[in-house]
Amino acid sequence: MAEKLGIMVCGHGSRNQNAAKEFAVIAEALRARNPDMPVEYGYLEFCNPVISAGLDSLREQGVTRVLAVPGMLFAAGHAKNDIPSVLNTYQAQHKDFVINYGRELGIDLKMIRAAGDRIQTAVDEANETLGFVDKHETLLMVVGRGSSDPDANSNATKVMRMLWEGMGFGWGETCYSGVTFPLVEPGLTHAAKLGYKRIVVFPYFLFTGVLVKRIYSYTDEVAARYPEIQFVKASYLNDHPLVLDAFQDRVKEILEGAAVMNCQMCKYREQVLGFEADVGQPQESHHHHVEGIGGGLENCPCKGDCDASCRDPDFCREHGLPWTPVHSHAEPAPLTPVPVEPAFDYAPSFTLGGKYAVLKDKTPDAELQAVMDAPSSGKVAHHEHGPNCGCSHHDHDHSHAHAHDHGHHHHHDDHGHQHHGHDHGHDHAHHHGHDHHHAPYPHADHPLGPKSMQKKK
Repeated sequence: MAEKLGIMVCGHGSRNQNAAKEFAVIAEALRARNPDMPVEYGYLEFCNPVISAGLDSLREQGVTRVLAVPGMLFAAGHAKNDIPSVLNTYQAQHKDFVINYGRELGIDLKMIRAAGDRIQTAVDEANETLGFVDKHETLLMVVGRGSSDPDANSNATKVMRMLWEGMGFGWGETCYSGVTFPLVEPGLTHAAKLGYKRIVVFPYFLFTGVLVKRIYSYTDEVAARYPEIQFVKASYLNDHPLVLDAFQDRVKEILEGAAVMNCQMCKYREQVLGFEADVGQPQESHHHHVEGIGGGLENCPCKGDCDASCRDPDFCREHGLPWTPVHSHAEPAPLTPVPVEPAFDYAPSFTLGGKYAVLKDKTPDAELQAVMDAPSSGKVAHHEHGPNCGCSHHDHDHSHAHAHDHGHHHHHDDHGHQHHGHDHGHDHAHHHGHDHHHAPYPHADHPLGPKSMQKKK
């Protein structure tokens, strides 16, 4: 029997129906790029179709091998645990069906360029509307989702650094929408004290939804307290062409056998500092209780653009709606792909003051509280110095004149020996008989960069 390939895009799901519609665009884009393969999509929670329904559809179309792509930016619990659990369960129930799971979008230059494009669009619009502000007088705040996985959280910071350095902003910071720290409100409050004229808030998210709307709401709240600062809200990634290209790359990686998830920093496999107790923990899905339960009410004032107000009992009482913490009291309306000109607005915006009410629901749910309360019983491994220790003296001669002080002044007297200071001078010519021609650094004039070292103290 000939193998028939199909593509499955696995998303998280949202109470916000606009987010679900935007996710459907990914499947449409992959259909256009892979006309010979059936393409389906599904969600872990809140939205229909669920992932198993999408897999059912592929089987009905005669597919025997599925290329499953996680619709996730980074590999945290959803990409490592929840989606694989659903896929493994399905494959165990259908022995003649092969599911190959790809990797998350991750740190990817296409994604960085897409993010830079969204940020630059917001900056250009702010310059035109509010007046020009130099990037050296601008702070970039990248907002990540936030996870209990420190590797995923550190990836958000790496994205911020590449955007900061690539675009030349005066300063860069990272905060998170939930689970970890700093959250959006304290992160922006801290950033506002650093003295920059403009703060660009960029949600590093694929789609709109409750969290993106919450990020913008907190931005307005902090902006109201600092009216002298321009707060510019950049759009999230959405269906940027480079994002769609990155999804296609993940499909190709599965076919080429190169879909390798980075497990080097995985807290389930290695002793990550502060998370030692998580090594060897079972990796299983925690979304069964909300799988396919639907999103917002059809008669909710949000009209499908949920901002989590429905989780507030006072809001539901005011509007005559039933209340549950996860807003699970209705099935969602059938989803249709977003038209080329979407009916909802995700254009960049800016504010000089607050205009949204403070969110009332700031209490962590039971699952998050359990994560926060979990004890950490691991210990950091003791560092033993032996004959093969990398801390030994350097007996070879560093004859090429190094100019940056590596700062290796480690006087480890408690270990019975001292380290040389390695004051190598790095003048990059290396005197090896040939010249190294380096491209000019694009931000050599940054006020906190190399030129600041030339100022008289």
